[in-house]
Amino acid sequence: MERPHIWRACLLWAALALPALTADRLGMNEPRAGWQQATGLAVLAAAVAVSRRRPLAAFALTAVLGLAAAPALFTVSYGPALGVFALLLGLRADGVRAAAALFGAVGCLGTARIALLGVDPAPEWAVLTGTLLFGCVFPWLAGRYWRQSRRLTEAGWSRAARLEGEQRVAEERARLRERARIAQDMHDSLGHELSLIALRAGALQVAPDLPDHHRDAAADLRAAASDATDRLHRIIGVLREADEPASLTPPGETVEQLVARAAESGLPVRWDEAARAVPQPGGVAERVLYRVVREALTNAARHAPGAAVTVAAGRETDGTTVTVTSGRSGAPSPSSGGTGLQALRAAVTSVGGDFAAGPHPGGFRVRAYVPDQPAAPAVRPSPAPYAPFTHARRRVALAAVAAVGAGVLLVGGAFAWYAYTETHSVLSPAAYAELRLGTPDHDIAGVLPDRTVRDAPVERAPTPPPPGSDCRYYRASGELLVSVDHFRLCFDDEGRLVAKDVVPRAGQAQRPAPHEEFAQ
Repeated sequence: MERPHIWRACLLWAALALPALTADRLGMNEPRAGWQQATGLAVLAAAVAVSRRRPLAAFALTAVLGLAAAPALFTVSYGPALGVFALLLGLRADGVRAAAALFGAVGCLGTARIALLGVDPAPEWAVLTGTLLFGCVFPWLAGRYWRQSRRLTEAGWSRAARLEGEQRVAEERARLRERARIAQDMHDSLGHELSLIALRAGALQVAPDLPDHHRDAAADLRAAASDATDRLHRIIGVLREADEPASLTPPGETVEQLVARAAESGLPVRWDEAARAVPQPGGVAERVLYRVVREALTNAARHAPGAAVTVAAGRETDGTTVTVTSGRSGAPSPSSGGTGLQALRAAVTSVGGDFAAGPHPGGFRVRAYVPDQPAAPAVRPSPAPYAPFTHARRRVALAAVAAVGAGVLLVGGAFAWYAYTETHSVLSPAAYAELRLGTPDHDIAGVLPDRTVRDAPVERAPTPPPPGSDCRYYRASGELLVSVDHFRLCFDDEGRLVAKDVVPRAGQAQRPAPHEEFAQ
């Protein structure tokens, strides 16, 4: 054991030993022999020594000591120690079953001892039950509550540190996503414009009245635009995340203007006049459809140059469907496909729409349905912080309140019974002085109280009772919770008073036999 622990253990033992040493001298316990006090102090020292690593054993030792001193478990000498070790049991022991079993064993042992050795079983059992609940279970629950509060505090600080780290990670991730979004915007806008530049250069290359050196320059321009588009696509592909939806930044032009500008650049694109219903400009649905059409036209210009493209837009019950169909080109594709369609799928599904893209009997088709009122992204509710700890604290608090209520009722009932029995067994000193030896009991029945003392101080009597007599004990005062003088009246077989003695209170010297003083 470390030195600080030794000093704390010594101070704890001194604090618990003080009531055991002073209770007898203050008259709050029946006098005990010196070896009994020394044994009690030794048991307390052993309990303190093992309380850190074996709190169950420490409480068991103290409970056995209390039962040995009083069948009802409650004593002024060892009651404080019992409550302290119950508190340490709740503070240091993990399990609940072992403590509950120990409390049950103490209750059964005390009940058996009261049944065998008790002088007034009913009030003693009530005191035992109240002491067990109010002096053992409640401090144990307080210890468990204290322990869980400390764990909650530690968990709270740990959670705060973890949340700070997660916040830093989230901020960094948000910065990266914003960079990827900006890069994606650049990819969509510049990729589309470069595709149109390549398309215009291709139209210029095949012009019949163009000189050969200008035709070669147009071919170089077309190849350079296609290479720039591919390099931009690879760079942006490194920055963006696979599940990140395409940006919904307002494009600045409508879908119809986009199709018209692509046709002016030389792309063979046309509207399907039978299906030309587009959503109102400026909304989320229009922006999503704009990007769908722009990406489809860009892919058609890159992968199927010269092929005819048809754009159709139809109104549904609560949304708009856009279909972009491109034919097959006789020339080889100047570049390979990428992740643009994946970004479009993520963008469309993020607002509650449907997206499909794939080969068509005549070429390639892209279809997207976007509702007029895009669905808000589902927000997963976060669990209540410290829910397990909060529930555990609530259970402990309810159990503590129940224990306190039960303890108050039992201890209050036991104390009321104790006060009733003690105050109804009082024989006044004046009435005691009027009693004469040889008087029949029926003549003095009206003077005597209706109850006698059940826990009589037989060991403090100044002289042994007369042989064969029936002795009754009465209190000389109605004071409670302190030791008082008692009167002993002994009657023979015929019911005549044969002896009367004063039994001094605890801690006082024995007086001469009063029956000699009052004998006539």
